[in-house]
Amino acid sequence: MFVGGAFVRSESGRYFRVASADAEGDADPESVNIPRGSRKDVRDAVVVAKAAYEKWETRTPFNRGQILYRLGEVLESRAPELERSLVRAGASRAEASREVAATVDRAIFYAGLSDKVSALVASHNPVSGPHFGFSVPEAMGIVAVLAPQEPALLGLVSVVLPAITGGNSVIVVASEKDPRTAIVLAECLATSDLPGGVVNVLTGHEREMGPIFAKHREVSAIEAWTHDDALRATLEREGASSVKRVKTHVPPANEVWFDRRRGQGLGFVERHLETKSIWHPVGV
Repeated sequence: MFVGGAFVRSESGRYFRVASADAEGDADPESVNIPRGSRKDVRDAVVVAKAAYEKWETRTPFNRGQILYRLGEVLESRAPELERSLVRAGASRAEASREVAATVDRAIFYAGLSDKVSALVASHNPVSGPHFGFSVPEAMGIVAVLAPQEPALLGLVSVVLPAITGGNSVIVVASEKDPRTAIVLAECLATSDLPGGVVNVLTGHEREMGPIFAKHREVSAIEAWTHDDALRATLEREGASSVKRVKTHVPPANEVWFDRRRGQGLGFVERHLETKSIWHPVGV
Protein backbone atom coordinates (compact mmCIF):
# COMPACT_ATOMS: atom_id res chain seq x y z
CA MET A 1 0.00 0.00 0.00
CA PHE A 2 1.06 3.62 -0.51
CA VAL A 3 0.39 5.96 2.41
CA GLY A 4 1.98 9.34 3.09
CA GLY A 5 4.43 8.95 0.24
CA ALA A 6 5.78 5.63 1.56
CA PHE A 7 5.09 2.00 0.73
CA VAL A 8 3.71 0.18 3.76
CA ARG A 9 2.29 -3.19 4.68
CA SER A 10 -0.99 -3.64 6.50
CA GLU A 11 -0.52 -3.28 10.24
CA SER A 12 -2.74 -6.34 10.62
CA GLY A 13 -0.35 -8.54 8.69
CA ARG A 14 -3.25 -9.87 6.62
CA TYR A 15 -3.11 -10.36 2.87
CA PHE A 16 -5.10 -11.74 -0.04
CA ARG A 17 -3.91 -13.51 -3.15
CA VAL A 18 -4.03 -12.42 -6.75
CA ALA A 19 -3.38 -14.77 -9.64
CA SER A 20 -1.48 -13.84 -12.79
CA ALA A 21 -2.78 -14.33 -16.31
CA ASP A 22 0.79 -13.84 -17.51
CA ALA A 23 3.26 -15.13 -14.92
CA GLU A 24 6.31 -13.47 -16.48
CA GLY A 25 8.37 -12.05 -13.65
CA ASP A 26 6.49 -13.92 -10.92
CA ALA A 27 8.45 -16.56 -9.04
CA ASP A 28 5.19 -18.28 -8.15
CA PRO A 29 1.98 -16.80 -9.59
CA GLU A 30 -0.09 -18.65 -7.01
CA SER A 31 1.63 -16.87 -4.13
CA VAL A 32 1.34 -13.21 -5.13
CA ASN A 33 0.26 -11.74 -1.83
CA ILE A 34 -1.34 -8.30 -1.57
CA PRO A 35 -1.73 -6.43 1.76
CA ARG A 36 -5.29 -6.46 3.03
CA GLY A 37 -6.07 -3.05 4.52
CA SER A 38 -7.65 -2.85 7.98
CA ARG A 39 -9.51 -0.33 10.15
CA LYS A 40 -6.17 0.86 11.57
CA ASP A 41 -4.75 1.32 8.08
CA VAL A 42 -7.73 3.50 7.17
CA ARG A 43 -7.25 5.64 10.27
CA ASP A 44 -3.52 6.03 9.62
CA ALA A 45 -4.21 7.08 6.03
CA VAL A 46 -6.74 9.69 7.19
CA VAL A 47 -4.15 11.27 9.50
CA VAL A 48 -1.57 11.73 6.74
CA ALA A 49 -4.20 12.76 4.19
CA LYS A 50 -5.44 15.51 6.50
CA ALA A 51 -1.93 16.90 6.99
CA ALA A 52 -1.29 16.77 3.25
CA TYR A 53 -4.60 18.45 2.42
CA GLU A 54 -3.81 21.51 4.53
CA LYS A 55 -0.71 22.19 2.39
CA TRP A 56 -2.03 20.97 -0.97
CA GLU A 57 -5.15 23.12 -0.82
CA THR A 58 -3.08 26.29 -0.33
CA ARG A 59 -1.02 25.72 -3.47
CA THR A 60 -2.06 27.75 -6.47
CA PRO A 61 -4.14 25.93 -9.09
CA PHE A 62 -1.39 26.71 -11.59
CA ASN A 63 1.17 24.91 -9.43
CA ARG A 64 -1.14 21.93 -8.97
CA GLY A 65 -1.45 21.82 -12.76
CA GLN A 66 2.33 21.80 -13.13
CA ILE A 67 2.59 18.85 -10.75
CA LEU A 68 -0.13 16.92 -12.58
CA TYR A 69 1.63 17.57 -15.86
CA ARG A 70 4.83 16.16 -14.38
CA LEU A 71 2.84 13.12 -13.26
CA GLY A 72 1.69 12.66 -16.85
CA GLU A 73 5.32 12.70 -17.97
CA VAL A 74 6.26 10.08 -15.37
CA LEU A 75 3.34 7.86 -16.40
CA GLU A 76 4.45 8.06 -20.02
CA SER A 77 8.05 7.21 -19.12
CA ARG A 78 6.90 4.11 -17.23
CA ALA A 79 4.35 3.00 -19.82
CA PRO A 80 6.06 -0.37 -20.51
CA GLU A 81 5.93 -1.31 -16.82
CA LEU A 82 2.28 -0.27 -16.48
CA GLU A 83 1.40 -2.26 -19.61
CA ARG A 84 3.13 -5.39 -18.27
CA SER A 85 1.15 -5.10 -15.06
CA LEU A 86 -2.15 -4.87 -16.93
CA VAL A 87 -1.18 -7.91 -19.01
CA ARG A 88 -0.50 -9.85 -15.80
CA ALA A 89 -4.07 -9.05 -14.79
CA GLY A 90 -5.48 -10.47 -18.00
CA ALA A 91 -5.48 -7.66 -20.57
CA SER A 92 -4.11 -8.25 -24.04
CA ARG A 93 -1.01 -6.27 -24.97
CA ALA A 94 -3.02 -4.07 -27.33
CA GLU A 95 -5.62 -3.37 -24.64
CA ALA A 96 -2.93 -2.58 -22.09
CA SER A 97 -1.16 -0.19 -24.44
CA ARG A 98 -4.42 1.60 -25.20
CA GLU A 99 -5.32 1.94 -21.51
CA VAL A 100 -1.94 3.35 -20.53
CA ALA A 101 -2.04 5.87 -23.37
CA ALA A 102 -5.52 6.99 -22.26
CA THR A 103 -4.26 7.28 -18.67
CA VAL A 104 -1.44 9.61 -19.71
CA ASP A 105 -3.90 11.73 -21.68
CA ARG A 106 -6.19 11.93 -18.65
CA ALA A 107 -3.41 13.23 -16.43
CA ILE A 108 -2.55 15.89 -19.00
CA PHE A 109 -6.22 16.86 -19.30
CA TYR A 110 -6.56 17.59 -15.58
CA ALA A 111 -3.19 19.33 -15.56
CA GLY A 112 -4.55 21.76 -18.12
CA LEU A 113 -7.91 22.11 -16.37
CA SER A 114 -6.47 22.84 -12.93
CA ASP A 115 -6.05 26.62 -13.23
CA LYS A 116 -9.30 27.06 -15.16
CA VAL A 117 -11.72 25.52 -12.66
CA SER A 118 -12.20 28.71 -10.66
CA ALA A 119 -12.92 30.77 -13.79
CA LEU A 120 -15.47 28.20 -14.96
CA VAL A 121 -17.25 27.66 -11.64
CA ALA A 122 -16.94 30.97 -9.73
CA SER A 123 -19.42 33.77 -10.33
CA HIS A 124 -20.13 37.44 -9.66
CA ASN A 125 -23.69 37.40 -8.38
CA PRO A 126 -26.34 40.03 -9.15
CA VAL A 127 -27.50 41.66 -5.88
CA SER A 128 -29.89 44.52 -5.12
CA GLY A 129 -27.89 46.49 -2.57
CA PRO A 130 -24.69 48.46 -1.99
CA HIS A 131 -22.45 45.42 -1.99
CA PHE A 132 -20.87 42.86 -4.27
CA GLY A 133 -21.63 39.13 -4.11
CA PHE A 134 -19.11 36.51 -5.22
CA SER A 135 -19.27 32.71 -5.20
CA VAL A 136 -15.94 30.88 -5.28
CA PRO A 137 -15.12 27.14 -5.17
CA GLU A 138 -13.15 25.57 -2.33
CA ALA A 139 -11.83 22.07 -1.74
CA MET A 140 -13.77 19.90 0.70
CA GLY A 141 -10.90 18.14 2.49
CA ILE A 142 -10.29 14.39 2.50
CA VAL A 143 -12.07 12.41 -0.21
CA ALA A 144 -12.31 8.62 0.09
CA VAL A 145 -12.73 6.76 -3.18
CA LEU A 146 -13.66 3.18 -3.95
CA ALA A 147 -12.21 2.81 -7.43
CA PRO A 148 -13.98 0.83 -10.16
CA GLN A 149 -12.77 -2.75 -10.49
CA GLU A 150 -11.99 -2.24 -14.15
CA PRO A 151 -10.32 -0.76 -16.02
CA ALA A 152 -7.99 -0.93 -13.04
CA LEU A 153 -5.61 1.82 -14.12
CA LEU A 154 -7.68 4.24 -16.20
CA GLY A 155 -10.68 3.89 -13.88
CA LEU A 156 -8.60 4.67 -10.81
CA VAL A 157 -6.88 7.66 -12.36
CA SER A 158 -10.18 9.00 -13.71
CA VAL A 159 -11.72 9.19 -10.22
CA VAL A 160 -8.65 10.29 -8.25
CA LEU A 161 -7.20 13.09 -10.38
CA PRO A 162 -10.37 15.25 -10.45
CA ALA A 163 -10.46 15.31 -6.65
CA ILE A 164 -6.85 16.44 -6.25
CA THR A 165 -7.23 18.90 -9.13
CA GLY A 166 -9.72 20.76 -6.94
CA GLY A 167 -7.31 20.80 -3.97
CA ASN A 168 -8.52 17.77 -1.99
CA SER A 169 -6.40 14.91 -0.70
CA VAL A 170 -7.51 11.38 -1.57
CA ILE A 171 -7.50 7.91 -0.06
CA VAL A 172 -8.41 5.36 -2.71
CA VAL A 173 -9.17 1.65 -2.35
CA ALA A 174 -7.70 0.05 -5.47
CA SER A 175 -9.36 -2.57 -7.62
CA GLU A 176 -9.50 -5.95 -5.89
CA LYS A 177 -9.10 -7.68 -9.25
CA ASP A 178 -5.88 -5.87 -10.14
CA PRO A 179 -4.31 -4.13 -7.13
CA ARG A 180 -0.78 -4.62 -8.48
CA THR A 181 -1.25 -2.05 -11.24
CA ALA A 182 -2.39 0.45 -8.62
CA ILE A 183 0.90 -0.09 -6.80
CA VAL A 184 2.86 0.49 -10.02
CA LEU A 185 0.85 3.70 -10.37
CA ALA A 186 1.82 4.56 -6.80
CA GLU A 187 5.48 4.22 -7.79
CA CYS A 188 4.80 6.84 -10.46
CA LEU A 189 3.20 9.08 -7.82
CA ALA A 190 6.21 8.62 -5.56
CA THR A 191 8.67 9.64 -8.27
CA SER A 192 6.66 12.62 -9.50
CA ASP A 193 6.46 16.00 -7.76
CA LEU A 194 3.22 15.12 -5.96
CA PRO A 195 3.65 15.72 -2.19
CA GLY A 196 3.35 12.64 0.00
CA GLY A 197 -0.11 12.09 1.45
CA VAL A 198 -2.06 13.87 -1.30
CA VAL A 199 -2.90 10.49 -2.87
CA ASN A 200 -2.91 7.38 -0.67
CA VAL A 201 -3.56 3.94 -2.16
CA LEU A 202 -4.97 1.13 -0.02
CA THR A 203 -5.42 -2.46 -1.14
CA GLY A 204 -7.97 -4.83 0.28
CA HIS A 205 -11.71 -5.42 0.21
CA GLU A 206 -14.05 -2.54 -0.54
CA ARG A 207 -16.84 -4.11 1.56
CA GLU A 208 -14.52 -4.04 4.57
CA MET A 209 -12.99 -0.57 4.24
CA GLY A 210 -15.84 1.35 2.61
CA PRO A 211 -18.06 1.52 5.74
CA ILE A 212 -15.06 2.59 7.85
CA PHE A 213 -14.55 5.59 5.59
CA ALA A 214 -18.26 6.38 5.73
CA LYS A 215 -18.20 6.50 9.55
CA HIS A 216 -14.95 8.46 9.87
CA ARG A 217 -15.75 12.07 10.74
CA GLU A 218 -12.49 13.46 9.30
CA VAL A 219 -13.46 12.22 5.84
CA SER A 220 -15.43 14.95 4.07
CA ALA A 221 -16.71 12.98 1.11
CA ILE A 222 -16.83 9.45 -0.21
CA GLU A 223 -17.24 8.39 -3.81
CA ALA A 224 -17.89 4.73 -4.52
CA TRP A 225 -17.92 2.96 -7.87
CA THR A 226 -19.25 -0.48 -7.07
CA HIS A 227 -21.73 -3.06 -8.36
CA ASP A 228 -22.50 -4.03 -4.74
CA ASP A 229 -26.01 -2.71 -4.05
CA ALA A 230 -25.80 -3.48 -0.32
CA LEU A 231 -22.48 -1.63 0.01
CA ARG A 232 -23.83 1.46 -1.74
CA ALA A 233 -26.81 1.51 0.64
CA THR A 234 -24.52 1.09 3.66
CA LEU A 235 -22.26 3.95 2.60
CA GLU A 236 -25.21 6.28 2.12
CA ARG A 237 -26.68 5.36 5.51
CA GLU A 238 -23.43 5.56 7.48
CA GLY A 239 -22.25 8.73 5.74
CA ALA A 240 -25.43 10.58 6.71
CA SER A 241 -24.51 10.51 10.41
CA SER A 242 -21.54 12.83 9.81
CA VAL A 243 -23.23 14.91 7.08
CA LYS A 244 -20.72 13.53 4.63
CA ARG A 245 -21.11 14.01 0.90
CA VAL A 246 -21.68 10.51 -0.46
CA LYS A 247 -21.74 9.79 -4.19
CA THR A 248 -22.34 6.20 -5.22
CA HIS A 249 -22.26 4.95 -8.78
CA VAL A 250 -22.83 1.72 -10.64
CA PRO A 251 -19.63 1.53 -12.71
CA PRO A 252 -20.25 2.06 -16.42
CA ALA A 253 -18.97 -0.20 -19.16
CA ASN A 254 -15.20 -0.08 -19.61
CA GLU A 255 -15.48 1.75 -22.89
CA VAL A 256 -17.11 4.72 -21.18
CA TRP A 257 -13.86 5.50 -19.34
CA PHE A 258 -12.09 5.86 -22.67
CA ASP A 259 -14.70 8.33 -23.92
CA ARG A 260 -13.40 11.85 -23.36
CA ARG A 261 -16.94 13.23 -23.26
CA ARG A 262 -18.08 10.84 -20.52
CA GLY A 263 -14.96 9.73 -18.64
CA GLN A 264 -13.52 13.14 -17.79
CA GLY A 265 -14.59 16.74 -17.43
CA LEU A 266 -15.35 19.65 -15.14
CA GLY A 267 -18.25 17.76 -13.56
CA PHE A 268 -15.83 15.23 -12.05
CA VAL A 269 -13.99 18.10 -10.31
CA GLU A 270 -17.15 19.89 -9.13
CA ARG A 271 -18.27 16.80 -7.20
CA HIS A 272 -15.70 17.54 -4.53
CA LEU A 273 -15.91 21.30 -4.30
CA GLU A 274 -17.83 23.51 -1.90
CA THR A 275 -19.05 26.97 -2.87
CA LYS A 276 -18.25 29.90 -0.61
CA SER A 277 -20.25 33.13 -1.04
CA ILE A 278 -18.55 36.44 -0.21
CA TRP A 279 -20.34 39.73 0.37
CA HIS A 280 -18.31 42.93 0.08
CA PRO A 281 -19.57 46.53 0.54
CA VAL A 282 -19.28 48.84 -2.48
CA GLY A 283 -16.72 51.65 -2.10
CA VAL A 284 -14.72 50.10 0.77
